[in-house]
Amino acid sequence: MLDSKLLRTQLQDVADRLATRGYQLDVARIEALEAQRKTVQTRTEQLQAERNARSKSIGQAKQRGEDIAPLLADVDRMASELDAGKQELEGIQAELDQLMLTLPNLPHESVPVGKDEDENVEVRRWGTPKSFDFPVQDHVALGEQHGWLDFETAAKLSGARFALMRGPIARLHRALAQFMIDLHTREHGYEEAYTPYLVQAPALQGTGQLPKFEEDLFKITREGEADFYLIPTAEVSLTNIVADEILEAKQLPLKFVAHTPCFRSEAGASGRDTRGMIRQHQFDKVEMVQIVEPGQSFEALESLTANAEKVLQLLELPYRVLALCTGDMGFGATKTYDLEVWVPSQDKYREISSCSNCGDFQARRMQARYRNPETGKPELVHTLNGSGLAVGRTLVAVLENYQQADGSVRVPEVLKPYMAGIEVIG
Repeated sequence: MLDSKLLRTQLQDVADRLATRGYQLDVARIEALEAQRKTVQTRTEQLQAERNARSKSIGQAKQRGEDIAPLLADVDRMASELDAGKQELEGIQAELDQLMLTLPNLPHESVPVGKDEDENVEVRRWGTPKSFDFPVQDHVALGEQHGWLDFETAAKLSGARFALMRGPIARLHRALAQFMIDLHTREHGYEEAYTPYLVQAPALQGTGQLPKFEEDLFKITREGEADFYLIPTAEVSLTNIVADEILEAKQLPLKFVAHTPCFRSEAGASGRDTRGMIRQHQFDKVEMVQIVEPGQSFEALESLTANAEKVLQLLELPYRVLALCTGDMGFGATKTYDLEVWVPSQDKYREISSCSNCGDFQARRMQARYRNPETGKPELVHTLNGSGLAVGRTLVAVLENYQQADGSVRVPEVLKPYMAGIEVIG
């Protein structure tokens, strides 16, 4: 959530910066609501002062033996008007608060301005895509040849956009997740967490999925109890660990990592990547989250991104890093780097991780704070998140980049300790 003071004092600047994201802020509506709020608030404060003065005069009139009935009636009238004014003020504020929840984060000044993904800026590349001397197969063909990657049975069980993995591919999928967790906890300083897969609405509001993206979530309605939502990413559960908390500065930075399934309805992805494992309703991800002091967040973003890159480097998978432009960033991000891995069957790079600095945007929604040691006062923390990595998409990249002419797949060197001696699949 943006700072409401910015909308009161720098409304047009906020509108201009949001416009670079393709978001048109209704400036006139906000100005009208603010003007209405000020008018009602001023009237209510004046009425409260008058009521207090009149109440005081009642006691004085009573001491003088005067008839106080008219004064009492006047105080009662003021009380009714005061209640009406407070209700009106609450209604205006509720509308402003609801509007604030729908506003995306402001892009940092270092973010390239652009309309869509075509205007993202490549920052660097690592590795060289392999040249194959045989016809390249995609991960679906490679996985289905022995029945180890089964989309037909998954569709029988659950419908489209699900996968059933068996045998060595299921083990390889598990090995990838275990390798990522081990790397981030042993070498990158993250604390492993196991979080609930079901959360309530306030957690999703805290990280920005609600109210704007409710149609992309899987919701479980419970009669007489709060609704549950399946997590779209462990970012939700990990980041909300610090919701409504005031941390001590010495506790920061906090670095969490978790391996969880993720659930997304992919409502906006109709017709895209319908074949294979690139875009599914259920997928596994190793998620990294950092909670840091405000002055450290952009340095932390570089570190977080490097942590994700290290996974690809150790797997020896070619990739590139993109700085997302203003028009392609996620709702809560102030700056984002995407990692794209080389997918031979598609002859292009595909997203495998998104690493974002959200600044104080999520912290304000969650009321996640730390005590500034210099002032002693609570201030908002900054939050960051990134995939380290999406496990299913990493499996796709391994299957395709390590394939051999006979359709078998070599196991990457770094994964062999997790594969119980299996060096080749197929």
